[in-house]
Amino acid sequence: MRTGLFRNAALAVILTGLVAAPAGARADQPIVRSPAGAVRGAAQDGVQVFKGIPYAAPPVGERRWKPPAEAAVWSGVRDATRFGPACFQPPPRVGNIYADPPDAMSEDCLSLNVWTPVKGGKTAPVLVWIHGGSLIGGASSETLYDGAAMARRGGVVVVSINYRLGVLGYLAHPELSAESAERISGNYGLLDQIAALRWVRKNIAAFGGDPANVTIAGESAGALSVMYLMASPPARGLFHKAIAESAYMISTPDLREARFGHAPAEAAGAAVAAKLGAKDLTALRAMDAAALTSAALMAGFQTFGAVDGKILPRQLVETFDRGEQARVPILAGFNSGEIRSLRILAPPPPADAGTYEAKIRERYGDLADDYLKLYPSTDIAESVLLAPRDSLYGWTAERLVAKQTAVGAPGYFYIFDHGYPAAEAAGLHGFHASEIPYVFGTADKTPPAWPKIPDTPAEAKLSTAMMDYWTAFVRTGTPKASGEAAWRPYGVERAYMAFVDGPRPGVHMRPGMYELNEAVVCRRRAQGDIPWNWNVGVVSPPLPAPVSQCR
Repeated sequence: MRTGLFRNAALAVILTGLVAAPAGARADQPIVRSPAGAVRGAAQDGVQVFKGIPYAAPPVGERRWKPPAEAAVWSGVRDATRFGPACFQPPPRVGNIYADPPDAMSEDCLSLNVWTPVKGGKTAPVLVWIHGGSLIGGASSETLYDGAAMARRGGVVVVSINYRLGVLGYLAHPELSAESAERISGNYGLLDQIAALRWVRKNIAAFGGDPANVTIAGESAGALSVMYLMASPPARGLFHKAIAESAYMISTPDLREARFGHAPAEAAGAAVAAKLGAKDLTALRAMDAAALTSAALMAGFQTFGAVDGKILPRQLVETFDRGEQARVPILAGFNSGEIRSLRILAPPPPADAGTYEAKIRERYGDLADDYLKLYPSTDIAESVLLAPRDSLYGWTAERLVAKQTAVGAPGYFYIFDHGYPAAEAAGLHGFHASEIPYVFGTADKTPPAWPKIPDTPAEAKLSTAMMDYWTAFVRTGTPKASGEAAWRPYGVERAYMAFVDGPRPGVHMRPGMYELNEAVVCRRRAQGDIPWNWNVGVVSPPLPAPVSQCR
């Protein structure tokens, strides 16, 4: 019944929004009238795009470190032909292949962008894209995330969003909790994402989108955000499918308790405030936003969600173990060379095989043989890349599809194992995020230092196949691509799709990988004072002894 109401409302808003443009309006400057207000965008090659639409009130002044408030409805027609400023973030490292610096940054940054296919009459499924960047960087304006090709070919409405980052988006502090009605703090960036989804539910029908068919999607920290949203009660019902590319289900701080090797989020926030010389919230809110962003990072602020019992009720692993996550279809996977472009996450390789094996046996005890079978001493350089790849990204992706399957929702598992000449020459086969331009059809829009993707029929064919699988999933919950291999759900066969030179289906990827990482995380959880993240291999803390619940 609710779905039917959504669809009827969507059609009504389309007829009064997209069609009812002022007399004399230009076709290349479409005007949409939504409940939020009227916007004027641009149209080209069968796609309309509306940029920089505010979805929440500016989080500035006294609104810094408060949940997002609804944006005021504006009068007149708002120009929506330019991206809004990115949220404040530190400058990227020199030579970073991901660097795509925004044209402008501001604390007033809570905006979104909409690409919609020019097809009247029927509502289109909606993809809401959440950018990556370790929750400290990135923006919806990055050229990699241009939604035009996906909207044009896939017939979907693409929405990309900004959200508060770093200390401005995730600071927890006792004084912030005290002034909160729910006595919690932190997670403001996650609350921004929830506010954007509420905006989509209320307004996307005017842009031709179906509010009853929304898929959340993201890569890296964007995929971490997808898991947070799946676990967050306030986000329930705001989306109907999920895509998680290179997600990482790591432990995260509790708001007030020291658990799993993390200091309480409130205490960590108070310590950073003290290092910054801020005596109270008034002083913190008076600090320049750009200076605060950089100073907090230098003072050791680590950007994570906080387990507060309300927005994030418990650790992600526990939420998914208990079946308390959103029971929606999921498409999840990882890349074969994740750590090749993230070598800071790789432990230093020991000098020789004997030293390597001794360290692994010292740290993994009864699981050392299982570990060495997957990450042998015969190729230490490769093993120190594969171990953190699997513990962060491979294990998480398989866990997501396995846990969704267990609650009756289909899961589709993949690995992106594709290389091309420039990436191979740089030692970056299947590197972190390298699937994005294939999914979005943005091979010609990569950042300046990104290994250049050749303009060849083979690369275009792979991109077309991936875009078709992804947009079919957004439409129906089943990834399909005409003329390509059938992508079976994970199920009991543990099926997956490998994207190499083309789509290649398989079953039971990397036997033993999932089980080993499940066992390690389970024992660390049982002991209660060890985090699970990139602390693996030769830098792993000694593995706790076996316990009954981890068999």
